Amino acid sequence: MSYNFSLNQNLFSLSKWVRGATIGHGSFATISIATPRKSSADIPSLMAVKSSQVSCADSLKNEKRVLDTIGSFPQIVRCFGEEQSVENGEEFHNLFMEFASGGSLANRIKSQGGRLSELEIRRHARSILKGLSFIHAKGFVHCDIKPQNILVFDDGAVKIADFGLAKEAKMEQNQYMIRGTPLYVSPESVNDNEYESPCDIWALGCVVAEMATGKPVRDHEEGASVWPLLLRIGGEEEPEIPSEISEEGKDFLRKCFVKDPRKRWTAEMLLIHAFVLSDYDNGDDANDTVLLNGENCVSCSPRCPFDFPEWVSTSEPEILPESACFPSPADKIRELVTEERPNWSFADSWVTVRNYNNCC
Repeated sequence: MSYNFSLNQNLFSLSKWVRGATIGHGSFATISIATPRKSSADIPSLMAVKSSQVSCADSLKNEKRVLDTIGSFPQIVRCFGEEQSVENGEEFHNLFMEFASGGSLANRIKSQGGRLSELEIRRHARSILKGLSFIHAKGFVHCDIKPQNILVFDDGAVKIADFGLAKEAKMEQNQYMIRGTPLYVSPESVNDNEYESPCDIWALGCVVAEMATGKPVRDHEEGASVWPLLLRIGGEEEPEIPSEISEEGKDFLRKCFVKDPRKRWTAEMLLIHAFVLSDYDNGDDANDTVLLNGENCVSCSPRCPFDFPEWVSTSEPEILPESACFPSPADKIRELVTEERPNWSFADSWVTVRNYNNCC
């Protein structure tokens, strides 16, 4: 079946496209194969189209806006355009994306029996870090890093996808909205409603641990209430560091899981950690030079000084003045429960938190 559409300020302008088989479902979108009637050097002969009813298209519109703003990058999935179509009497908003033949990283983990080799984990962690470093440098936060949102391509490369929940850094956050998927949210997101670049690093740590074990860093039964999980994330319980990973990997994860977001390592800093630099068969990767605070820092061991003595791998609580008064994690959760409630939806067997007031 083909559909007429017109595109504005997009990479391609065609009179028709063909929707193929459905390959996935998100919270508010269905993902299908899309074939343009005419392809070109800029437009592949096969794409993925994310479609949702126009009344529920806020996520897709936000994704397009963010991708247009930050621009293209090798470790970020490419967007070719958007359009609206009428199908079986319903109006849909469609977003045309780069097609990933390997599916998601979650599919890859499952296909490999529940865990990936450490070499593969290192490579994927490095690619995700490159993408996050670019996103953060552009002034945005992804807010939903998880294996389902990392796409795998036929050459084995991975790219960050699904920017539906992405936001500008420092943008004011709805007080009663939790962005992202609970299993991957950071303590500061639960306790302080804070969604800045460190929350993506926490989520990256969760993804790296899951690649090593095949399961999330926190136990949570499918279908169980999410509130106990949020209380554990916001409380003193720390994520479990997998025993299956090397000492370098353990150290990398400890730097991702620093509880204080101000002391958590940045993507830029983690890119020169030995965990993502060693065991490469690509000489270009092994000899990378990373820009750190305006100066070139040659790849080196994570145990060398970074001139950031306060950026430690521990999460010791700060001593606050007696007059300081902050709500406990439990009080914060009670606020979320008793005040305006977010809209919960389910995707990929886990709860994904979204809040679209105009969405059906």
